[in-house]
Amino acid sequence: MNNGRLLSLGTGRLRTVAAILISEVNQVITVGRMIDLAWDADPPARARGVVHNHVHRLRRLLVGQAEIATRGQGYVLIADPCAVDVNRFRYLVSGAHEAEPRTAVAKLRQALGLWRGEALADVPGERVRRTLGVGLTQARVAALQELGTKLLLLGRYGELITELTAWLAEHPLHEELTALLMRALQASGRQAEALDHYHRTRRHLKDQLGIDPGPALNETYLAVLGGKPAVAPPFAARTSVGPGPGHRAGSGPGPGSGPRPRSGPGPGPGPADPYDSGHPSAPPPVVAQLPPRIADFCGRVRETVALDQQLDRLPRPDCVVLTGAGGTGKTTLAVHWAHSHKDEFPDGQLFADLRGFERPPMRPATVLAMFLRALGVPEARIPETLAERSALYRSLLAGRRMLVVLDNAGTAEQARPLLPATPGCLAVVTSRRRLSGLVVRDGAALLTVGPFTAEDALELLGNALGRFRVAADRDAARALVERCDRLPLALRIAAARLMAHPDWSLGHWTAKLADERRRLQELSAHDADLAVESSLYLSYRALSSGAARLFRLLGLHPGPDVDAPTAAALAGRDPERTRRHLAELCDAHLVEEQAQGSYLRTDLVRIYAEQLVAVEETPTERDLARQRLRNHTARYGPGRC
Repeated sequence: MNNGRLLSLGTGRLRTVAAILISEVNQVITVGRMIDLAWDADPPARARGVVHNHVHRLRRLLVGQAEIATRGQGYVLIADPCAVDVNRFRYLVSGAHEAEPRTAVAKLRQALGLWRGEALADVPGERVRRTLGVGLTQARVAALQELGTKLLLLGRYGELITELTAWLAEHPLHEELTALLMRALQASGRQAEALDHYHRTRRHLKDQLGIDPGPALNETYLAVLGGKPAVAPPFAARTSVGPGPGHRAGSGPGPGSGPRPRSGPGPGPGPADPYDSGHPSAPPPVVAQLPPRIADFCGRVRETVALDQQLDRLPRPDCVVLTGAGGTGKTTLAVHWAHSHKDEFPDGQLFADLRGFERPPMRPATVLAMFLRALGVPEARIPETLAERSALYRSLLAGRRMLVVLDNAGTAEQARPLLPATPGCLAVVTSRRRLSGLVVRDGAALLTVGPFTAEDALELLGNALGRFRVAADRDAARALVERCDRLPLALRIAAARLMAHPDWSLGHWTAKLADERRRLQELSAHDADLAVESSLYLSYRALSSGAARLFRLLGLHPGPDVDAPTAAALAGRDPERTRRHLAELCDAHLVEEQAQGSYLRTDLVRIYAEQLVAVEETPTERDLARQRLRNHTARYGPGRC
């Protein structure tokens, strides 16, 4: 309609293009995606021109009602979201989640009353109906399930029987709705009819799909057959209807809002939680996925206080990124802190190793599927797309207080779909990179986890080896922790080697590490496939080719720190490009920028760079780089060389 006047769009592809734009109001849709949706088979060569012509026609038809703007390689329909029926439906259903049962029934009836037949029934094209319409139909069924649950809760069995009988006459394969109808019939004293509906549904499933009823419908059948009193249905009473166009998923009340805690006391148990286990009395799943914490955790007082301060910011949605070089103990800190604060998150803790620097890394869609299963979503109900999985995940966290630990994230894009967006939840993300995108775009707090202090490093060594053994040769212990760069991974490997050789003295082991040519080789726990060199390699491999080359050539620099002009001379690149590469090395914690404008490397990083440049650069390239460094030093002085 345009200002109350019906618009005729005909029956052709113009209607399809309009449906695509309206279904994603206020969202940019590329021309390529519109072509993919609008043609079921291979689109013709002139498809792009056809889309442009249809958009031009729609612009003229919608003057004064809405605007279609060009954005980059696509179009966006700019309009009040509530002018679109599907968004009004979403808002009403979302409001029903928050309301007491009687008000919820009124809102759900109003929402369902907006439907006129099947979604997109008058839009030509199977692909567009399949892509855009399936989610809408699922949302409609979910709203009907919630309406049925509320009516059952209120004891309004007659209304429920009328609603479901009409629906199931046209859609006889819905087991959830059949179970609701059976409960209502049983509560009305019509047990025989309830059993008849079960057998009718069983026959439909067998004849049309070749399957038997699922366990939950069978349990309902057995309960009715045994004359047990009606209880809340064993299926999800409601599900998220997905974020409406222009609404950031999970950002607050609105169409993205999802499940809420159980209703209070009433005539019988409250509505079942979303995607429960299928048993009538099953509680909502409480997830406890944290890996074990180490028994000898020590140090990290500053970091622990900073994490505690994030708790003080709740119940607003929150995220903190623990960043630092490989081997600094980010995961150990995150897991230890999470265990210490489990009581603050009574609805559970989710954990995933994203393997962001391994090949291949974990895909966010895969992790979301794992999380959704842990939260009780049956495999068959896990959505296909990343966006839909993320929206459902955030909806399921709504109203809960949960901790999400995302370990070893490679990029902000890998972690972002996994962040909760509901008050009371906290995400702790660990990464070798700073993940500035989460800080800038998502408001995450950034906490750098560096090497231990000398005293904390000695405490870790004492915890592992025994305090008497460390105290017996304090000077050697201090030298050992410095040769390990006070890096927790290196210290634990060194302690493991010493425990495996109780006859070795601290002085003997420290002397072995004095040989820089063998230090990285010695700091390797071969049977556990752990090594400082392997940890450094994961960070190095993730660099761009330019930053990786600069990192290698820094292995020719004799000192621990270098300034940008010297690095540029060594690499034979212009200063601006070198600064970009140095910034990338800083982001990966392979160098650290100092206040005076120099870039500092730890000994283990310097030794690793020396080994790389000897293997991966030709003798000619090494000689040329050394000559450039000598020329720079002769012209500008030794500087930081």
